[in-house]
Amino acid sequence: MPYFDLNLDLTWEDKEIKASAHKFAKEVMRPIAREVDRMSAEDAVAGNSPLWEFLRQAYALGYHKALFPPELGGLGFTPLQGHILNEEIIWGSLGLSGVLLLASWPFFKVLQSGNKELIEEFVAPFCKTSEPNITACWAITEPDRGSDSINVNEPFFSTRGARGNVQARLDGNEWVINGQKSAWVSCGPIATHGMLNVQIDPSMGLAGGGVCILPLTLPGISRGKALEKVGQRDLPQGELFFHEVRIPRKYMFVGPGNYSTWTANNLAFGNAAMTLFAIGLARAAFDEAFAYSKERVQGGMVLIDHYFTKVRIARMFGKVEAIRATSRAVWNLAVKVYPPLPEYSYASKAICTEMAREVVDEAVQLHGANGLTREYPIEKFWRDSRALTIEDGENNTLCSMAGNFLKETYPRTAG
Repeated sequence: MPYFDLNLDLTWEDKEIKASAHKFAKEVMRPIAREVDRMSAEDAVAGNSPLWEFLRQAYALGYHKALFPPELGGLGFTPLQGHILNEEIIWGSLGLSGVLLLASWPFFKVLQSGNKELIEEFVAPFCKTSEPNITACWAITEPDRGSDSINVNEPFFSTRGARGNVQARLDGNEWVINGQKSAWVSCGPIATHGMLNVQIDPSMGLAGGGVCILPLTLPGISRGKALEKVGQRDLPQGELFFHEVRIPRKYMFVGPGNYSTWTANNLAFGNAAMTLFAIGLARAAFDEAFAYSKERVQGGMVLIDHYFTKVRIARMFGKVEAIRATSRAVWNLAVKVYPPLPEYSYASKAICTEMAREVVDEAVQLHGANGLTREYPIEKFWRDSRALTIEDGENNTLCSMAGNFLKETYPRTAG
């Protein structure tokens, strides 16, 4: 439903972006997300899946390149406009919006690297396409490495001999890659390109890593089955396998010398994005609970007229607005300031996703037993919300990392 925006300085263009994105979220994303959610993981990524119809329509609108500069063919949205767009499409579907965001993320990181060759080879074609023939994934998670693979400011990260699963060795002018990424690689089953974290120098421990961009059609790359999950079923995930995969030396745009710093900065950007998922889902749950409370009759009157329902609705409303305010500030910081300030993103991701889960839980409770049935959207929101506090860094791990940064940086001074 439309909401009053506390930012009183929204331009006409900002409001048009919001209205158009909400229409797309309501009319296109909600029905497709519901359909994909009820399919098997294998059918959800098949060529005739409605997932592809969502991507076709999103690409046709240019939503995949919203933050890219116009000179490359992007829409050149401001950070606020990017936030407005993403809040609306995440309101439509947490999973589908994840597919769309990941389609662009690796290319955005290549753009930030400033590597002109890679920008010309990978970023420019992505920005010029209006069809989902170019999509991407970020492959960092491994079968035996989860949140520890991002915990750059703990001593174990640089412990000699700590070994990653995916290894890269230099052979002349080529990198040769071997190993496996876990089943939790978002968009792994469908992506045409991957941003891949590898280990180059085990003598530096996990800090001896690198990051490359590569087509996922190269010889030696194979994929596992799409993962069957409880929630976020409209965000396909699956394993990637690499056997003697050869890529040009230039594709490795991060090396051991700056790997830890890059990983922290990339995660800062990613966790700023995770606060967007928190506000989109929290608002979706609040909207459903508010509408339901005005229709459902209990004790001879609609729920909203009960004293404690009004208290609960008001608390949910306050949390939604608090998440939005925090998310907009952190997103603006992450997009405009490079390198970003990780402690703000890490702590905000934890707080925003935890508040979002509280809103979703309360929304289910207000629905009563109906909140547990597939007849109502809130049941899907509840399943989707569970991963929020785990993905892109488990929240306690992120808070520990934020604490380490705060020890060195707090309080930051202006400029």
